[in-house]
Amino acid sequence: METLKIGIILGSTRDGRQSPNVGKWILKKAQSLSEDTYEILDLNDFDLPFLGTSTNQESVKRWQARVAQYDGFIFIVQEYNHSLTGALKNALDSAYTEWNNKAAAIVSYGSAYGARAAEALRLILAELQVADVRNQVLLSLFTDFKEGVFAPQSLHDGNVQAMIEQLTAWARALKTLR
Repeated sequence: METLKIGIILGSTRDGRQSPNVGKWILKKAQSLSEDTYEILDLNDFDLPFLGTSTNQESVKRWQARVAQYDGFIFIVQEYNHSLTGALKNALDSAYTEWNNKAAAIVSYGSAYGARAAEALRLILAELQVADVRNQVLLSLFTDFKEGVFAPQSLHDGNVQAMIEQLTAWARALKTLR
C-alpha cells in the first residue's frame, strides 16, 4: 500500500498559542497508529499576506506548493469568537486547486470544545472540495489544558484512533481522483 503524506496544520499564529503542543500530540499519536507520513505545517512559517494586501506572492506560492504535496490534512483549530482564526481562513483562501479532492480531519479546542470553529471550517472545506471526515477530536479548555498547559485526557485516545483510520481511508480513496 502506498504511503500517504498528511499535513497537520496549526490554525493559530498568536503569541502564546497552544496549537504547537496540540499538533505535536497529534503527530505522535498519528505516527504510532499509522505507517503514513505526518508533518506539521505551521502557518507562522509562511508569513502569508492577507488577500489583496500585497503584490509579493512568493510566500503564497510557497504555501500552495506545500499544500499540493499532501494527500490529506489534520487541522488544529481553536475557537475564537465562535469561529476559526483569520490566519487559518486566509491560508485556506490562499490556495484552491491544491486542496481539491483531498481528505481532512479536525482537532478543535475551546470553551465549547471548539465545536463552532470546527463547523465553520467544514463549510469552507466543502467549497474547497475537501472531504472532511466525521470523526474528530474535541478538546476542552477546562479539562485538557491544566493551568494553561496542554494535558489531554486519555479518553481522547479512541477518538484520535477513529479519526486517523477514517482520514487515511478517505485520503487513499480520494487520491485516485487526482
